[in-house]
Amino acid sequence: MKSIVVYCGANPGINPIYAQQAYRLGEVLAAKGIRVIYGGGNLGLMGKVANGAIENEGAVTGIIPNFLAKLEVAHQTLTELHLVDTMHERKAKMVAVSDAVIALPGGYGTFDELFEILTWSQLKIFTGPIGLLNTNGYYDLLLQQLDKMVEEGFLQPHNRSLLLVDSDIEGLLIQMESHIARVGGNKNLDRSLYVDDGDGSTP
Repeated sequence: MKSIVVYCGANPGINPIYAQQAYRLGEVLAAKGIRVIYGGGNLGLMGKVANGAIENEGAVTGIIPNFLAKLEVAHQTLTELHLVDTMHERKAKMVAVSDAVIALPGGYGTFDELFEILTWSQLKIFTGPIGLLNTNGYYDLLLQQLDKMVEEGFLQPHNRSLLLVDSDIEGLLIQMESHIARVGGNKNLDRSLYVDDGDGSTP
């Protein structure tokens, strides 16, 4: 893995462990020479991940819509910062330049990004590993819901297994590397399948 998209909250959460783990993830990815691709913000867990990488000589690419950058929430010390027009364009571009995805705790936006990439993986539009860093048991109830979806016949077991889960950063990265070895690398399909061309056809 040369680059990983990180989805996470623009808030830090109440428990300081969330910010600590976010910073630590950036630090670990920097040490491994893995570029962080994220939403370009300087607030909450987003800012912590970026700072963790930057302050440890890692590379960080931020992708942020113009309207958010104008609200002065864009991080100013990234390796690269790309401005885009829409949230759809942001999400597509983040995935297009990445080998894998990790989701940290977050709110609506993080859930939206996580379930969209899981849907793309189910459809084989994206074939890289998708990891969930379950810090402090944040996603325990969500994981129970996924199991309920399998139990009730709305989610196939092999699609349930697309989400790799660990509460430990190193353990999660090991699972993700194993996924890549299993599928023979990240073989994402034609970028045109998931980059918005402006006609509203993005999956």
